[in-house]
Amino acid sequence: MEHTLSDRQPTPFSGKPWLDRYPADVPAEIDADKFGSLLEMFEQGVSEFADLPAYSNFGKTLTYRDLDSLSRDFAAYLQQGLKLAPGERIALMMPNLLQYPVCLFGALRAGMVVVNVNPLYTARELKHQLNDAGATTIVIVENFAHTLSEVLEDTQVKQVILTRMGDHLGLVKGTLVNLVVRHIKKLVPDFTLPNAIPYQTALNQGKDLPYTRPELDGDTLAFLQYTGGTTGRSKGAMLSHRNMLANVEQCLGVYGPVLNKGQETVVTALPLYHVFALTVNGLLFFRLGAHNLLITNPRDIPGFVRELKGVDFTCITGVNTLFNALVNNADFQAHEFRSLKLTIGGGMAVQRAVAEQWQAITGSRLLEGYGLTECSPLVTVCPYDMDGYNGSIGLPVCSTEVRLVDDNDEEIHLTHTPGEMEVKGPQVMSGYWGPRDEDDNTFHDGWLRTGDIATIDEQGFLNIVDRKKDMILVSGFNVFPNEIEEVVMQHAGVLEAAAVGVSHRDSGEVVKLVVVKKPGASLDEKTLISHCRQYLTAYKVPKVIEFRDELPKTNVGKILRRELRDEAS
Repeated sequence: MEHTLSDRQPTPFSGKPWLDRYPADVPAEIDADKFGSLLEMFEQGVSEFADLPAYSNFGKTLTYRDLDSLSRDFAAYLQQGLKLAPGERIALMMPNLLQYPVCLFGALRAGMVVVNVNPLYTARELKHQLNDAGATTIVIVENFAHTLSEVLEDTQVKQVILTRMGDHLGLVKGTLVNLVVRHIKKLVPDFTLPNAIPYQTALNQGKDLPYTRPELDGDTLAFLQYTGGTTGRSKGAMLSHRNMLANVEQCLGVYGPVLNKGQETVVTALPLYHVFALTVNGLLFFRLGAHNLLITNPRDIPGFVRELKGVDFTCITGVNTLFNALVNNADFQAHEFRSLKLTIGGGMAVQRAVAEQWQAITGSRLLEGYGLTECSPLVTVCPYDMDGYNGSIGLPVCSTEVRLVDDNDEEIHLTHTPGEMEVKGPQVMSGYWGPRDEDDNTFHDGWLRTGDIATIDEQGFLNIVDRKKDMILVSGFNVFPNEIEEVVMQHAGVLEAAAVGVSHRDSGEVVKLVVVKKPGASLDEKTLISHCRQYLTAYKVPKVIEFRDELPKTNVGKILRRELRDEAS
């Protein structure tokens, strides 16, 4: 199935044609209320799989029993040591380390709302998210503490829990790792957080404190998961316990037939602070009692591949850029893939060449999925029984309704006819955190507008053909033009600026910036990129800059980003 439309004849369809294409053992509906809360799911998992390995990182493994004990101590510390009330927001700012699942489940067990934070954020980005969420506590790895120290006084954060890379690796290895990270590799820039609480102190004190199980239900807020906004400001999608549990059950519905409880080993290279890895790797595979191999720095492909040596993994998730880097690594090509049976790609479009090369090397089909932060995130997946890549984003998952609407918001009942995709299901958020005018445009008659233009075929397979919004997708991360333009316009030499996404072989898209200089301004590409790096995460920094005398505009003066994109394609 290709993305072109010209060679297809539209035909009428009705209902949910994808249900007839589901494999026979995939249910049409799931029970979104199987568990009353994520806490209930957690308690069952640590009891059922107590002695099985849960998470491994840097050669250290925590069993489900260990996770139960450590997360209980952390929850008790939050409740009794810090006197945090249920519903308070706690930010987690760290890469994939053993500390993450301990803090994640500990916070949920304490009745907190988890606010995941990208550790690569600049001070400006971090300040906005902490203030928007009203976070009162943050757990942060010391490698990124310098960013927090710049803005802490301008936030509502009262407690900082500071952890180090080696804090769960034992006295000897942990001390060595922390020394190497700080003094040899010099990965810890100077910072000042005089009242920070050491992570180990929090756990040690929590052991001696009572823990009180909170009263939670499906409607209780579990996560504020931030996503880009069309105004350039990131917004917190309110994801309840029921939203997340529903998506876990939906994942289990579509992937469960090829997965076995207590027998899976999943490679987690995508950061758990990203909603895709959070739900699929962090929660689905917990539900299955799987062994989760955490990769802290997947950008170091040789190091990543070395960590896979001797690991007989059965599942792996990733984005196109990661899979592309792996299939082009000679040591990865030489790996034995005796047990690999499930490869899931998401976050950005999977390219045919990468999918086919992956299947040729590993023997595993690369199954593409599609999701949104606002949907916890999974909306569609390619069924596990596909022979190989077909260019689509798959079929709607169990208990999910998808429809296409035209520019007049009328539903389209023709195949191969583009329209904006709208979604309805138990995984869809209730709205954005705080007073948001955007909520008025996010939902349409109870359906979530995705902003993506798609087509559907006779079997129910969906293809993304365009984006209604101006969002740029860089290696699976959302980048919105307004934010880039706001930063660029702070430079004294810039008169006008427009940011658009342009195709890139490795990352799907990169940011292109088109700039009009102020008269007489001395401004070059290097200076502008340096300016952007002060205020933007690396993946948001423009990779292509073009200077022009003027920008294309409408008759009311609105910059025509689409025209700039079309010129660059």
